[in-house]
Amino acid sequence: MRVSKRRFVQALGAVAATATLASGGARARGMRRRCDLLIIGAGTAGLPAAIFAAQRGARVVVVDAAAQIGGTLLLSSGQMSAAGTRLQREKGIADSPQEHFDDLMRISRGTIDPVIARLAVDHAAPTFDWLMDQGYQVLPDYPVDGVAHEPYSKPRYYWSERRGLAVLDAMRPAFSRAVARGRIELHLEHRAVALRLDASGAASGVVVEDSGGKRSELQAQNVLIASGGYASNAALFEKLSGVPKFLDHSYPLAQGDGLALAESAGGYVRGAEKYLTNFGVILASDDVPTSQLARANFYPQRRQPWEIYVNAEAQRFVREDVPSVDAREQALRFQPVMRHWVVFDQSVVEQAPPLIEDWTTQDMLDAFESRLPCFYRAGSIEALAQAAGLPERALAATLEAYNYGVHTGNDFLGRRHLPCKLVKPPFYAIRHQGTSITSTAGVAVNERLQVVRRDGSAVPNLYAAGEILGSGATQGQAFCGGMMVTPAITFGRLLGQQLIRFS
Repeated sequence: MRVSKRRFVQALGAVAATATLASGGARARGMRRRCDLLIIGAGTAGLPAAIFAAQRGARVVVVDAAAQIGGTLLLSSGQMSAAGTRLQREKGIADSPQEHFDDLMRISRGTIDPVIARLAVDHAAPTFDWLMDQGYQVLPDYPVDGVAHEPYSKPRYYWSERRGLAVLDAMRPAFSRAVARGRIELHLEHRAVALRLDASGAASGVVVEDSGGKRSELQAQNVLIASGGYASNAALFEKLSGVPKFLDHSYPLAQGDGLALAESAGGYVRGAEKYLTNFGVILASDDVPTSQLARANFYPQRRQPWEIYVNAEAQRFVREDVPSVDAREQALRFQPVMRHWVVFDQSVVEQAPPLIEDWTTQDMLDAFESRLPCFYRAGSIEALAQAAGLPERALAATLEAYNYGVHTGNDFLGRRHLPCKLVKPPFYAIRHQGTSITSTAGVAVNERLQVVRRDGSAVPNLYAAGEILGSGATQGQAFCGGMMVTPAITFGRLLGQQLIRFS
């Protein structure tokens, strides 16, 4: 998803708002050397953990490598999902955590972590209600059953106009008040570089390094790693996902530091096999990684496809008008390098609605004229194949087979929307690359969100929450709407409110 100019300006506003917080009380007082709870990361999970722990009277220290609070919320779409919320009841929607869990099992085909996902959905509604009490505002007509992902059986999908920034704005006041009152000590631009363990193997503190390279050691009764994932660490991303990090659109500080800290204490990383790509975006260049230029509208509910989709072997690999988002994403997962080409002819250009989201047809034609990467045009099928790097005979055969289906009304893949044959030159192809901007694998935890070793035993006093758990834990090998942001907030709230014990 592209970051619009408006969203970028909003994020800068959030940075400015938190800069004052960072330069105030916490830094002026110096660094507390011992605390009840040390939280690594002032983002989606770390903020609520700090808020609720402080409300219980705990001495809380929060460190973050960034210059502002918010973490991935500064860039996130902020999709949320929860069943049994007050808003649902007000709108007459009967829903329950069990139905939410059943949907997750269905959509993920049983690949979620049932213990972690159950913990998330069972406590999602109170978390969402709390967020609304803090001022979070939902778009009109929400909740709905789905946006951009496989739909739920009930409307439990929430979104705000300000996306992730709306979530941050809702949590910021309570966090800021606790900092101002000395209940939370905040240290920005401090990176956690090492975890300290006592003689029994329990977490007992953290070594942090400031922006000038100065190191300090903080002692803590409990340590929560909420530092995010590894999605901006290209080498680690490729190691865990098995594919290059094509798209550079993740939170810059998502470098996997938290994973290394957990592993140093005996924890381990799981869930890498659950990697899943979206259905592809148009990249701005052939560099790896690079930015997103645009993306096509692949949702038949919004625009029926006039084009065909082919893989690197010039073979169609999915029924282009299949209504299931997950079916399309799963189909791409099995293609070489998770890449495909959208192929069409001049008749599609002349008759079809615009293909690319937020672009006119003329915008698209200008991209071909400018010979942007990923855009190919030629006067014949053979020449198009050469330009796009596809096998010539295979592409010609694929188009012939598709045109036969249009003529007879019997598409070989069962496609139903068959508006026209693809026979009128020039011919066009747009390359799309499957990508993911989140961290699939994550640190293993138990039902109390304690970091665990491979033998299942917990590392005492060490907890983890947020994207460091990996999307595979709460989504499985699927994209389940709202099951990244909501679990992170929920787990942070639970940890601060009850799961972490203070003596």
